[in-house]
Amino acid sequence: MDAWKPHLSQLAPYPYKRVDARVKLDQNESPEELPAAVKERALARLAALPWNRYPDLHGEEVREAVARFAGWPAEGVAVAPGSNFLVLALGQAARRVLDTSPSFAYYEGAARLSGVEYRAVKLGQDFGLPVGGLLAALSGDPGVLFLSQPHAPTGRLFPRAEVESLVKAATERGWMVVLDEAYHQFARSDLRDLARQNPRVVLLRTFSKAWCLGGIRGGYLLGAPEVAGKIQSMLPPFLIPAHTGAILLSALESPGYVEALAGRIAAERERLQAGLARHPTWKASPSATNFVLIRTPDARAAYEGLLSRSVLVRRQDHYPGLQGCIRVTVGSPAENDAFLAAALALP
Repeated sequence: MDAWKPHLSQLAPYPYKRVDARVKLDQNESPEELPAAVKERALARLAALPWNRYPDLHGEEVREAVARFAGWPAEGVAVAPGSNFLVLALGQAARRVLDTSPSFAYYEGAARLSGVEYRAVKLGQDFGLPVGGLLAALSGDPGVLFLSQPHAPTGRLFPRAEVESLVKAATERGWMVVLDEAYHQFARSDLRDLARQNPRVVLLRTFSKAWCLGGIRGGYLLGAPEVAGKIQSMLPPFLIPAHTGAILLSALESPGYVEALAGRIAAERERLQAGLARHPTWKASPSATNFVLIRTPDARAAYEGLLSRSVLVRRQDHYPGLQGCIRVTVGSPAENDAFLAAALALP
């Protein structure tokens, strides 16, 4: 690989391996399908498409629909087949990347792929936001600070006042702050006002979780028009396939199901946490997402014990500070019952 850039030698595979199980709770997916009426409308729209024609150059129709839904200027919207593409573009644009540890793996992945300096500040006690450490790390040349709210992979919802103070300090020093709201529906949180007030703040949102569209791949950025336009121009043309656009447009026409689903997931999340409180050794962390992080005496034993009962979860013990941890997606009531039965049978 002598012809390749040297920094690519640092790249590691994305930490996921597909495993089959009867109860699949490892990828933070929706346990419910897209509502039948919405799916039927999407299929009709798809059938009417001319498949021999290229789609919109930059997903213009989807951008306009997102703008109407989000109450945002269309010029301030960028769309991609999954927010990971937007994370990568932001990493490529950054002079340096600042993050928390642990964090969503692709923030670091985007920085490594882009060959830019990456630094992560360890979360505080009980996975608290390390405001002091992040402020100290803001010295020197500005870059891009990634912060998920609610946080992944811990599920923690940081206090709004702490996020606001960090955003203010970072942007005053020339940094761009990327607030990743992938799980915001489950927390009923909304940071759009911070991005409206400050052109150095951008939001990332996804259709993969509460919209029930993980298999379709769709994500979007909300920000100042000059920022969104630049990020969109960094992405390849015709990036939103015609079929993806048809499905996203159909969902955006009937968004009411999202809030209802998020409410059901939140209720099941609380039931999961209450059930886990009966476990003698496993400890569930507070969560504002559609997953629960659980610290066990031995993550491998817990993972394999659950899998032997055909319940698939995600090991998280490869992350700093998450020794013994597994992560379980909040599934359907029946799936959650199966998980609790299997978990309570393990030491």
